Amino acid sequence: MKSRAEGHAVVLGAGPAGLFAARVLADVYDRVTVVERDDPATEHRRGVPQSGHAHDFLARGCQIAEELFPGIGEEMVAGGAHAGDIAGDVRWIVGGRPLVKGTSGLTTVVSSRPFRERRLRARAEALPRVTLLGGRDVAGLSFSGNGSVVDGVFLGPDGAEKLSADLVVDTTGRGSRTPVWLEQHGHGRVEEERLKVDVGYATRFVRAPADAFAGDVCINIVASPDSPRGGSCQQVEGDRAVVTLYGVLGDHPPTDVEGFNTFAKSLAAPDIHEILEVAEPLTEARRYRFPASLRRRYERMGSFPRGLLVLGDAVCSLNPRYGQGMTFAAMQVVALREHLREDGEGPDAGAFFQRLAEQVVDPVWGMTLLSDLSFPGVPGERTPETLQALELVGRTQIAATWDGSLALSCLRVFGLLDPPTVLMDPAVQERVLATLSGQPARTGSGTVRNSETDKGD
Repeated sequence: MKSRAEGHAVVLGAGPAGLFAARVLADVYDRVTVVERDDPATEHRRGVPQSGHAHDFLARGCQIAEELFPGIGEEMVAGGAHAGDIAGDVRWIVGGRPLVKGTSGLTTVVSSRPFRERRLRARAEALPRVTLLGGRDVAGLSFSGNGSVVDGVFLGPDGAEKLSADLVVDTTGRGSRTPVWLEQHGHGRVEEERLKVDVGYATRFVRAPADAFAGDVCINIVASPDSPRGGSCQQVEGDRAVVTLYGVLGDHPPTDVEGFNTFAKSLAAPDIHEILEVAEPLTEARRYRFPASLRRRYERMGSFPRGLLVLGDAVCSLNPRYGQGMTFAAMQVVALREHLREDGEGPDAGAFFQRLAEQVVDPVWGMTLLSDLSFPGVPGERTPETLQALELVGRTQIAATWDGSLALSCLRVFGLLDPPTVLMDPAVQERVLATLSGQPARTGSGTVRNSETDKGD
């Protein structure tokens, strides 16, 4: 058997998931080829229809990016991106009120997605073992051993060219064709889970006065069941700001200037609308619709070929209003790195997918579903345990608008550093109750009731 040190790994897709995967694979394979259908130099690739909207690495994503490409944050800031502390320089508004600000020691670097991808791609291509093939479509996987092994991919519209590989890693996103190819070659259909959310976005770039952000690099107004519209306004490179507005369950923002601004005015807080009032529009608004979160259960397949793995949105595509996508992909690549270090004989797909499900996908998928189920119109079972968790997390987020320690706990969960279960810890909930008991009851968006304010009702 050829050792991995002499082998060839092929990565399908040159988005963040593919570029991070190439970086990890270059540590153990002699050659790594990244195959991208679109021209990577294109500002907005056809395969990434959401690229024109607000994007960000959450706190955990920034940490992983620095682990894999040391100094990438400083490099991005030198090129025009904006860095800040997630608790001190980002304005988080929950239930119509801002979380208490402080110092977390955790950094976010804000930029447009094309700007970020260019930096990641340059770093990946600078690795001596990595080659990027742009503008090359993958027509299919090459199977051998009666379909039990993937030994490469077929390139071109007619699949006439074979690119041999010892390992193929599919990071082509939600539209991945791997499920079809597996079924065609006798491995059965991968089980899928969906949660309908019908999120709609509208985004435009603007130029705002230097003092419009009051020192913040980003403003996030989080949608809630009582105010199911939200938005993000980020400072990005080129002295611009990107404004993304969204609504759930079909309540989507319009793209004309007046309608866009009116939608922004309807959010639970006026912060983004106030920036739009003094900003100069630079682009037309772009639309994007996300019908449902999608999870493919590769860990449950009874048959899966050797020489093939799947990562990123191709495994699990999350509701984008939480901004988790790129960080989630980076976390999956860390799981790949750990698996490659432990498996000396070559990747075991079954063991890898089990690790991926337990360590990465289960916690984040569960967190996203929990938040989505707080919206009454989202279909899904709400068990007593789910309702209790929603109550505890919701109370904690409201208390975080008064208590800096609780705010930091919430931000660590938002940043995928901690699971939401930390917010349900008895010590945390004791602090929540103590905080809320000293505050007036809130009504409307983010309603809170507690033992003190309930007296006499």
